[in-house]
Amino acid sequence: MLKPALLNSAIVPSACLAVALLAKPALANPALECGEGSQEEIGSCVADDEEGVEAALFNALEAAMIAAAERDNTNGGTAIEAALMQSQTAWEAFRVAHCAFAGEAHNVREDAGIATRACWTTLGRARVEELVRFSR
Repeated sequence: MLKPALLNSAIVPSACLAVALLAKPALANPALECGEGSQEEIGSCVADDEEGVEAALFNALEAAMIAAAERDNTNGGTAIEAALMQSQTAWEAFRVAHCAFAGEAHNVREDAGIATRACWTTLGRARVEELVRFSR
């Protein structure tokens, strides 16, 4: 979890830039974006996409934390920041469970890992968009 003391308002512009550069359209399928290739090549491509989304997610969460802290300071409380952290924890648990299901349910057993990682990327992109919207 991010600590408010570690956050710096100078991060916000770079977070928005990272999100714009790293997050692909939320409706796209990461495995299909990687094109044709061997299972290993597609798996590597999906893993790279996932890493980019994780970086964007980290930056977007930092920006949202800053916005929450600023709103809390204005309101004289800590409720917004606490709600954001509770939301993030619940979302992370959902992503783990849902993507484990997506991998297990995949009809090609050899591609289950790719399906799981693609799920992480797809849900991560959607969360980035949501966090960026909140931090505006």
